[in-house]
Amino acid sequence: MALPVRDQLKYWSLAAVIFFVALWYLGDIMLPFILGGAIAYFLDPVADRLENMGFSRTTATVIITLVCLLTFVIAILAVVPTLINQAVALVEVMPELFSDLRNFVAAKLPSLSQPDSVIHKSLASLGAMVQERGGELLSGVLNSALSVINIVMLLVIVPVVAFYLLLDWDNMVAEIDRLLPRDHAPVIRLLAHDINLTLASFVRGMGTVCLILGTYYAVALMVVGLQFGLVVGFIAGLVTFIPYLGALIGGALAIGLALFQFWGDWLSIGLVAGIFAVGQVIEGNVLTPKLVGSSVGLHPVWLLLALSVFGALFGFVGMLIAVPVAASIGVLARFFTGQYMTSRLYLGLSVDQQDKD
Repeated sequence: MALPVRDQLKYWSLAAVIFFVALWYLGDIMLPFILGGAIAYFLDPVADRLENMGFSRTTATVIITLVCLLTFVIAILAVVPTLINQAVALVEVMPELFSDLRNFVAAKLPSLSQPDSVIHKSLASLGAMVQERGGELLSGVLNSALSVINIVMLLVIVPVVAFYLLLDWDNMVAEIDRLLPRDHAPVIRLLAHDINLTLASFVRGMGTVCLILGTYYAVALMVVGLQFGLVVGFIAGLVTFIPYLGALIGGALAIGLALFQFWGDWLSIGLVAGIFAVGQVIEGNVLTPKLVGSSVGLHPVWLLLALSVFGALFGFVGMLIAVPVAASIGVLARFFTGQYMTSRLYLGLSVDQQDKD
């Protein structure tokens, strides 16, 4: 005999409270395990494909781990130092860029550029603030990253956790399925399937799209000769998961920098703008339809709200779990909405009237 609904709600609510309390107090400790689990979840389809090609699960896991470690080492040695140097240089050059913008405004709109005008004062204060606060921000980010993601965690714990979770992923899923409450197992499987589809579409699909577009923007802008092309490409790729925002922010930043660097060289400025136009065409017609699909199930506003709330409450760990939690809540909301639409609470007396007819 199944437990009463009230008792079930009590137990599940207690489990949710324990989870969030543990996340609150043990966030930094849980970080490598959550990060390792996210990596294993992301790479599980690759391991499955290698198994279908005839490799054992162990061999597939070893191959994936070696490739990932090699890619990580190359990125650390070749990409990350350049990215940090360009970011620091961009912060340092910002006051000069604002000064050039102020001079441009003074030449074109002299009435707005008087020393006591609002625009003149705003541009001057904005440039000084970017230089002062930008350096502090970069230093704070690096210091917090080093305090939270230390060398041991990054180089040892996360890869080890990801390796073992990837190796035993299918066994863990089967064991969890075996432990499901028998009365609710079919519904839980259905909801888990929908959540997995949403996460697979967004995390794996959009993650791959962000990586491809970020690499494309960075390489193309550096080939054109834009000074901070790697930083701009990284920013554009990072926010590509929000439709049109990546191209909008990255394009505005890149074109703005190109105007200062290539002023008068309209071919180079046009090439920078064309890079983002081509990127949008590739994303909208090739990458997103192929890798993400037509229905993701995560609205950008809902996603931003989840990232903001969980980031504010639980820090970096909260941001990591924000997407899975947002996807789960979205699937549960659609499920309960469907249940409500077929219930007597929604249909009311119309059901009895139809039965009489």
